[in-house]
Amino acid sequence: INHGDQPFTVTRGMRIAQMVVQPVIGAQWREVDALDETDRGDGGFGSTGTDS
Repeated sequence: INHGDQPFTVTRGMRIAQMVVQPVIGAQWREVDALDETDRGDGGFGSTGTDS
C-alpha cells in the first residue's frame, strides 16, 4: 500500500513483500441436536481463565 502522495514505481529486484509460513489447522465440524447448558461465568468460550 502506498500511503504517500507521490507515485511509487516498483522495479526488478526490489524487495517489496514478505511471507510468514504458518501451519494450517483444519477443524472437523459435528452437528448436534442440542448444546449443553453452562452457568454464566463457568469458564466457557471467551473466558480469560482469571477470577474476578
